[in-house]
Amino acid sequence: MTAQLSYLETPPRLRYLPQRERPVNRVIRDAEGCNLIELLAAIVGGPNQLEIAEALLAQFGDIHGLYRAHATEIASIYGVGDNTAARIQAALSLAKRLLAPPADVPRMINSPKDAADIVCPMIGHQDQEHMLVIVLSTRNHVLDVVEVYRGSVNSAQVRIAELFRPAFRYNAPAIILAHNHPSSDVSPSREDISLTRSIVEAGKLIDIGVLDHLIVSASRYTSLKERKLAFA
Repeated sequence: MTAQLSYLETPPRLRYLPQRERPVNRVIRDAEGCNLIELLAAIVGGPNQLEIAEALLAQFGDIHGLYRAHATEIASIYGVGDNTAARIQAALSLAKRLLAPPADVPRMINSPKDAADIVCPMIGHQDQEHMLVIVLSTRNHVLDVVEVYRGSVNSAQVRIAELFRPAFRYNAPAIILAHNHPSSDVSPSREDISLTRSIVEAGKLIDIGVLDHLIVSASRYTSLKERKLAFA
């Protein structure tokens, strides 16, 4: 029997837990106080929910790895199946949407954090690099957020003219750039700084302000403007 199936050799741990300590009841009482295994077990359900939740986190590393996994990969864990995999993906997608700003609320950028609050939920969890352009009005209202690159974000791949195309579409005076580091290390590389400097200079020639460039992960960001990197 494989290691993945080893939890079937012993009675489910759920059997030995008092009713009030079982994951569903723990979530009902205090969802914020639950750990990842308890939250995931409540979604999984069934007698082996705790063991399956642990197997999922062991397989995919953490909740971010589980979010990035394809449904078929999740379903391949013994005891999960298609229906449970769909419930897990639905729950994680709902969580991502909860983090996104409401679509009907006008958004204004007053600080790097305001911009990070928009882009982190969009690209922070991705396992490859994405570059976004936030298009701004004269009063820094967000007109649009456009993905312009997916894959390696470096000077060899990025055409600077493409980054300004969304601004031309809206006749907008300013943009903010953002891209993610899949490693979750939001420290800017020398290439990030060099590319940003070129973009800022190009913006001056066409009278479109490049207000900042953010490097983001799921929960953190670095503002090159705040760190006075590539911005005079």
